[in-house]
Amino acid sequence: MHNRKGVKVLTLDDFDLDSKTVFLRMDMNCPIDPETGEILGTKRIEEAIVTLESLKDAKVVIASHQGRVGNNEYTGMHKHAEVLEKLMGREIKYVEDTIGESAQNAIKNLEKGQILLLDNLRLCAEENYEFTPENAAKTIMVSRLSKLFDLCVLDSFPSAHRSHPSIVGFAQVLPSCAGRIVEREVRNLDEMMTVAKAPHVIILGGSKVPDRLEAIKLLIQNGRADHVLLTGLIGNVFMRAQARIKSPLGIKNEDEVVAKAHSLIGDYPDVFATPVDIAIDRDGERVEMDVREIGKGDKIFDLGPKTVEYYSKLISGAGTVFISGPAGFFEKENFRYGTSEMLNAVANSMATTIVSGGHLTTALKQQGLADKINHISTAGGALVLYLTGEKLPMIKSLEDAAIKHRSK
Repeated sequence: MHNRKGVKVLTLDDFDLDSKTVFLRMDMNCPIDPETGEILGTKRIEEAIVTLESLKDAKVVIASHQGRVGNNEYTGMHKHAEVLEKLMGREIKYVEDTIGESAQNAIKNLEKGQILLLDNLRLCAEENYEFTPENAAKTIMVSRLSKLFDLCVLDSFPSAHRSHPSIVGFAQVLPSCAGRIVEREVRNLDEMMTVAKAPHVIILGGSKVPDRLEAIKLLIQNGRADHVLLTGLIGNVFMRAQARIKSPLGIKNEDEVVAKAHSLIGDYPDVFATPVDIAIDRDGERVEMDVREIGKGDKIFDLGPKTVEYYSKLISGAGTVFISGPAGFFEKENFRYGTSEMLNAVANSMATTIVSGGHLTTALKQQGLADKINHISTAGGALVLYLTGEKLPMIKSLEDAAIKHRSK
């Protein structure tokens, strides 16, 4: 497989997989209901199956993270094992451990054709930090586990922009290749970007603001964003930068992110569109209002109808549309409207369309719109960065591993 720079990345077809013990880094990070702890969307788990089927004669150890430390979606992986077991109709072994003795023994005891899922990788402190590939290879995680494996398969495209030990460390010390998801994503995206037409309309939502701010600048500079339509928490940050929201948002490093948003608006004044009306939650009820009417303590939960109409017109005139991140709290029925209408507008446009991120792919499936989209990816931030032309740490790891393999 060649990526857009023409460097070959090895795939599963380049290896004899029979009876080999394989470290398979997936991204099974799913939306989780904050009240019940149940998995809301299983798309990323479903995606894993194509690679697992290619590894049917191997001993497979699946490693994934779930959520971030301290947030509602930070849980163990036992429910993921249950979902995968149901989807595949076969036993999935599970261990409540990541790098300790229980995990190591479970790996050693695997037989050909068996699959083991480790617990949430982020239970191991090292997986919450980014490292250079060389330092990632020296972590306790990699040094303890790598000696138990014959091959590393990286198939976690949604986390390809992270330099975590599981993403860049194992590939330093083990023969490594791309799994089927990564192989498909890179091939499809490269094909699409060679034919992408202007104007490029980018619709950004969700809550991962610092990552988005960096990517927006690169997208604009590289001619991939003629219009940026802002929703969700990032939309609130830009409205705060415009002084349209007067009260603090109560987010981490707020002054810094608002200053960055202000700077971007100053540098590219004609690119950004922010909401004109919104919906707030008042005692469990949806209340719509003009942005100028937002009061102190009002929490924005969704877009209003005037914003939807305004954004939909811009989407209808696009040549290429990329949407990533929900427009509001789409998990709550009262606040699904913005996300639902944005997806409808994208699906019914004549543009080349890319829908990105686990939450949006779940919403897309619920609305029955998947057939109308050119490319659907559960990747969020990684896909945004890939479209800017930036080299993702995981792709770089795979390229380096391919060069090492060929030189032997």
